[in-house]
Amino acid sequence: MPSSGPPANPFAPPGPAASMPYGAHGEPVPPPPIAPDGPGQVPYGYPGPGGYGYPPGPGAAGYYGWPGMQAMPSNGMGTAGLVLGIISAVVFCLWPVAIVVGVLAVIFGAIGRGKARRGEATNAGQALAGIICGAAGVVLGLGMAALLIVAP
Repeated sequence: MPSSGPPANPFAPPGPAASMPYGAHGEPVPPPPIAPDGPGQVPYGYPGPGGYGYPPGPGAAGYYGWPGMQAMPSNGMGTAGLVLGIISAVVFCLWPVAIVVGVLAVIFGAIGRGKARRGEATNAGQALAGIICGAAGVVLGLGMAALLIVAP
């Protein structure tokens, strides 16, 4: 059964319990929560990972500090092999240029595939495409040279 007293005034000022949620003056106030992905910039005086009952963050083995960023992949050789391979295959009519650029494409593509195999690069497919296009450019350039030399 509901009480028969008058309803509480919703516009009344808050009582003493609501104005001091952490107790009387002089009691310590807990620190703000730390985000799951790390503390970011920790203010002076606040504990780092593992302080005040928070679990330690990733890589925090009893000390401040978060793991550094991983190195960026070095995809330059595979990309250069692909670009040179495409150029070699497109300009096969200029057979001396196509042969030189095609050989460079095969070399750069092979270096790029080696880096991808070691985990230093992430573009193994581009490097392979550079090897294929470079080889096709060399074959087309040699074919054009043979056609120009044999047919007067």
